[in-house]
Amino acid sequence: MVILIAFATFISTLVGGLFALRFKDKLHLVLGFSAGALISVAFFDLLPEAINLATGFYSPTTIIQFTAVGFLSYLVLDRLIFFHAHHEDVSHDHVSDIHEHSSELGAGSLAIHSFFDGVAIGLGFQVSSAVGAVMAVAVLVHDFSDGINTVNLILRNDGGRRSALKWLLLDAFTPILGVLSTLLFTLSEHVLAIILSIFAGFFLYISATDLIPESHHAHPKLITTVMTLLGVFVLYAAIQFAA
Repeated sequence: MVILIAFATFISTLVGGLFALRFKDKLHLVLGFSAGALISVAFFDLLPEAINLATGFYSPTTIIQFTAVGFLSYLVLDRLIFFHAHHEDVSHDHVSDIHEHSSELGAGSLAIHSFFDGVAIGLGFQVSSAVGAVMAVAVLVHDFSDGINTVNLILRNDGGRRSALKWLLLDAFTPILGVLSTLLFTLSEHVLAIILSIFAGFFLYISATDLIPESHHAHPKLITTVMTLLGVFVLYAAIQFAA
């Protein structure tokens, strides 16, 4: 049963990414939706779950502080290590190199998050079938968005179709690895709470500084704003339904 659910996460992520590739000409709309989806996952999925897991270990204030650490850590990686810059600031060759690293950083963080999605499913089933089923539904409803976000981050930063497919397959496969890994170890709730809160900070940074600005760049701001809000509400409804 657990392996079948892990395979379902693979399919969900893959379908989301292929959707983004198929409708590349409408990418600004998908980017707007994806930005809202990431915001919704961070605020309504990762943070609440982190606070619940931290009960008895950390206060909600501490969890939010770890989210800030995640946000600022991604800022440092993006600006100082990977030298994120605007097109007008550097040469075309340097821009290509910058965008390649930036997209890999974002797609890599999504893949790692997907790995912990799988871990969450596996650990949930270790508790009980009911808890595992709830975790599985929660993962499936936003893995489709994870697939879209992975492809978008590559295409947004001038990556090619082959590169997007490579990262999509990695992102789709990592939940399976996450599920299988729980057969080898257990993760304490207070550690998982910290991890989830940090990734919430990562996703807030990606949506606020990358996806949202690019979604309405040279495009009508009204429709892209509507798509961002739609992304928030659709993922919020899915998360509430899964809960």
